Amino acid sequence: MSIYKDYLKQIEERKEQGLHPQPIDSAELLSKIIEQIKDLENEYREESLNFFIYNVLPGTTSAAGVKAQFLKEIILGESIVKEITTSSAFEQLSHMKGGPSIKVLLDLALGSDAAIAEQAADVLKTQVFLYEADTVRLEEAFNKGNKIAIDLIKSYANAEFFTKLPEIEEKIDVVTFIAGVGDISTDLLSPGGDAHSRSDRELHGQCLFEHNKEQQAELKALQAQHPDKRVMLIAEKGTMGVGSSRMSGVNNVALWTGIKASPYVPFINIAPVIAGTNGISPIFLTTVGVTGGIGLDLKNWVQQKDAVGNTIRDENGDPVLKEEYSVATGTVLTINTKEKKLYKGDTELKDISAAFTPQKMEFMKAGGSYAVVFGKKLQTFASKVLGIDVMPVYAPSKEISIEGQGLTAVEKIFNKNAVGTTLGKVLHAGSDVRVEVNIVGSQDTTGLMTSQELEMMAATVISPIVDGAYQSGCHTASVWDDKSKANIPRLMSFMNDFGLITGRDPKGKYFPMTDVIHKVLNDLTVGDWDIIIGGDSHTRMSKGVAFGADSGTVALALATGEASMPIPQSVKVTFKGQMKSYMDFRDVVHATQAQMLKQFGGENVFQGRIIEVHIGTLTSDEAFTFTDWTAEMKAKASICISEDDTLIESLEIAKGRIQIMIDKGMDNAKQVLKGLVEKANTRITELKTGIKPSLRPDANAKYHAEVVIDLDEIAEPMIADPDVNNEDVSKRYTHDNIRPLSYYGGTKKVDLGFVGSCMVHKGDMKILAQMLKNVEAQYGKVEFKAPLVVAPPTYNIVDELKAEGDWDVLVKYSGFEFDDNAPKGVARTGYENMLYLERPGCNLCMGNQEKAAPGDTVMATSTRLFQGRVVKDSGEKKGESLLSSTPVVVLSTILGRTPTMAEYEAAVDGIVLTKFKPSQKQLVR
Repeated sequence: MSIYKDYLKQIEERKEQGLHPQPIDSAELLSKIIEQIKDLENEYREESLNFFIYNVLPGTTSAAGVKAQFLKEIILGESIVKEITTSSAFEQLSHMKGGPSIKVLLDLALGSDAAIAEQAADVLKTQVFLYEADTVRLEEAFNKGNKIAIDLIKSYANAEFFTKLPEIEEKIDVVTFIAGVGDISTDLLSPGGDAHSRSDRELHGQCLFEHNKEQQAELKALQAQHPDKRVMLIAEKGTMGVGSSRMSGVNNVALWTGIKASPYVPFINIAPVIAGTNGISPIFLTTVGVTGGIGLDLKNWVQQKDAVGNTIRDENGDPVLKEEYSVATGTVLTINTKEKKLYKGDTELKDISAAFTPQKMEFMKAGGSYAVVFGKKLQTFASKVLGIDVMPVYAPSKEISIEGQGLTAVEKIFNKNAVGTTLGKVLHAGSDVRVEVNIVGSQDTTGLMTSQELEMMAATVISPIVDGAYQSGCHTASVWDDKSKANIPRLMSFMNDFGLITGRDPKGKYFPMTDVIHKVLNDLTVGDWDIIIGGDSHTRMSKGVAFGADSGTVALALATGEASMPIPQSVKVTFKGQMKSYMDFRDVVHATQAQMLKQFGGENVFQGRIIEVHIGTLTSDEAFTFTDWTAEMKAKASICISEDDTLIESLEIAKGRIQIMIDKGMDNAKQVLKGLVEKANTRITELKTGIKPSLRPDANAKYHAEVVIDLDEIAEPMIADPDVNNEDVSKRYTHDNIRPLSYYGGTKKVDLGFVGSCMVHKGDMKILAQMLKNVEAQYGKVEFKAPLVVAPPTYNIVDELKAEGDWDVLVKYSGFEFDDNAPKGVARTGYENMLYLERPGCNLCMGNQEKAAPGDTVMATSTRLFQGRVVKDSGEKKGESLLSSTPVVVLSTILGRTPTMAEYEAAVDGIVLTKFKPSQKQLVR
């Protein structure tokens, strides 16, 4: 059967799922389609024409190269297709977004046919995705006096590709649609269990609202009632997009409610309108900007104050809220982009200027942030060739500098890494900054989308600015099923060719590594002044400052070595008092959130800001437990302020682990990993000699708020509870409900325990081994009354545990140990009451491969307690995922219920859970 017949067969299969033909990215298939177009008598000619014009992915896909070349033949008259005129061919090239289309356009623009050259130049003036090979060629033609090249470079210097775009509509009419009450996780918009389909946008779009067809039908009905309005998706009484950046979530919302990006590219929509009572989660808001969308902070429910300004509370101690204005589904509102206000009819409801900064409006005008980033680079190139200053076209970057005010840690990092700012000017929070990126991470369930984004922006190789980048296989580590076998090798091959270190070797020279990406990045980050961008909300390193990002922002960082964002405000966190011997550092993490909310009357001062935690004495492994959780605190990022000796110890650990990667054969031709070891050695020398001490803020830095955590107040383990049965739906599934162990009275049934995810480190595995020995000593045996699933985060940790004897202890008490030579091909559907030693990776935390049984109560060390993430609801009971420390999880599975304090203290007797003590040194400059 021919490749085309195979495609037709796939089309019929997709029809049964209610899907259209999958967009074409294969050169082989498109070549066959072109062959059929040229054959005037071919029975498939008409549909082949339709596929060629309207169903080919742009950028650097192999199909795009074939399409661009055939369009060139048509323009030159070498091929005649009566249905595709010269102007139509140029029009299609204009929508192909770089790569082979730019090469073809330059061929034509710099060719001998003057009329064709003029037409090609007109199209090129609208393009921004030019890379070095393109600009070098253009500059050479300019230097030879080519009139078209001169005209093009003048056009680029004037940024006509941006200035000639239509302005944003002054008034945008929207109709509201409440997607949910309370915080809305990105799992609602793009469930983790559907991660395998993210690169197939139409197929993935079917999972919006977690496949809730009734809710999808309501949305369609609303659109039918208001065909002239855009739908605004809302999180009522909550924040939209908590949990992760998830480009696929924004893509799904855009697919259902946005604007078609190009008539020639299917299922790629842009510019969704998204809102929340408490705004949009910071990393998700960045993703909205990638598509040129609008993200609104509605503040339609407001805390009530008494006469002296204190928050009024109900009998449960919760703030009393008043609805300032209704956004109930079907409400028609108007967004005035000129006045930057939200209206209902003629009534002004809210100032929304934060959503319409000059920079965000540029994203909207250009159809997304990529076009602005590349446009600025292209204008800079052209101005340099012409020997002129860059003409002010784009909104000037906001540069805030306050004389006499010191710098926070994040301000220092941004100042060090900034590009394009006023020379010598010191910048403070609120400044808009382009920064160079040191480390980039891509994970496997969004990596295919990142590779698509790279193809669409016509990038072929990693930026030389980037110190190192890693592609993980952790999110698909639990089950090596047919979906993974189809997707992951293809992803690893693409990323390896692009220049990343990959968890799997496309050539099979080293054993597949499924290490949790955040743990790998935490080791690869060997600079406390580094900036890290990663395709996951838990990109939160304990060295440098790390930002979780959508797949597109990751692609941009890989291609350009840069990221753009305002310098965030910071909240300073320090500690006092002394930890009790039976407390785990995880309890400090949860107590930080609880004490912060108490200190600020329920207001989350962390949201959207940097948490600058003066952790001082903890090495990067355990400190990561804090920074990792800051995603659940809704912070934009976090920074650990460490003592010099602690940082040196962390760097030595990182060096050793990077060397293991090198020894396994994971380094590439550019010896990226070797370069990171050398960078770590240099930094250690600087620290030991005092040439450059560890990163610390200035003593006179200004913070949005300062939080002091009293360790003396932490008297028992702390548990983050989803509170699934709270009468107020908006208070369910938040990470703000932190309860002490005694709340449960030692009676709450636990159906399954999970020790794993990025929140645990080697110390947790050792604690587990010691606890099992303690329990055996107490009771004569270890018997599990609930399953305990254990997934170490990295292979390095497993190897270290084996060397130190702890792995043997775990194996002794386990009923299952992973086998890399025979990885599971099918997800578990049930668990026995025993210990499972699973393959390193994300496992249950992701919820995309294996889950607890519906309706289970799960006690886990992981990060997510959202509905349906780790456990779904059953018909009889809501599933709930309680988050706690390793000791609490382990003991809960042995007992089959939450332990009492007496049981807990006995189980951890003699175990050093943490060595954390507040630093006695001044961690400021």
